[in-house]
Amino acid sequence: MATREAVSTGSTRPSKARERLLRTATALFYTEGIHEVGVDRILGEAEVTRSTFYRHFPGKEDLVLSYLRSLDSTVRANVEPAVFDPDPRALLEALIGEHSERICEPGFRGCAFINAAAEYPDQGSPVRQAIEEHRTWMLGLAVEAFRRIGHSAPDRAGRRFMLLRDGAMISGYLNDPETARATLREGVDDLLTDGRSSS
Repeated sequence: MATREAVSTGSTRPSKARERLLRTATALFYTEGIHEVGVDRILGEAEVTRSTFYRHFPGKEDLVLSYLRSLDSTVRANVEPAVFDPDPRALLEALIGEHSERICEPGFRGCAFINAAAEYPDQGSPVRQAIEEHRTWMLGLAVEAFRRIGHSAPDRAGRRFMLLRDGAMISGYLNDPETARATLREGVDDLLTDGRSSS
């Protein structure tokens, strides 16, 4: 059975039009802000008709949710292979690497999830729920990473990693990205030292 976002023919493979809509929305939402970009702008740049848009997305919020879920899927695909790596440090290195590389990418404008949260203050909204799901997953992975390394307090270390990560993402946009990347790693090294000294 086709999903709601699948092609109307019943195929579960996304249509080219849907892919263009999501790709266009992703670029515009990230660079200009979600509320700043209207549906008409997306339709024009994606070269898709309004009827085609509504065939794939009942409304703009559905497109926003697909944008965030697509970003979430990309991060998971980059990091989750390390879950199966026998090296106990591999998962933490994957988390650090994912954020370090992103900070130094051309056109970096901070964390897309933090940016979206700033535009959706209602914590009960579907958009904020999608953001919370992503962050809960990431926190859980960070806790697991510190547990594998043998940190004496992996829950606390995971929470502190999230603060370091959030700060690095913001600082990498506002200030020097290389400094933000280096400081993120220094902060994680401090967490590891703290975990060894208190054990």
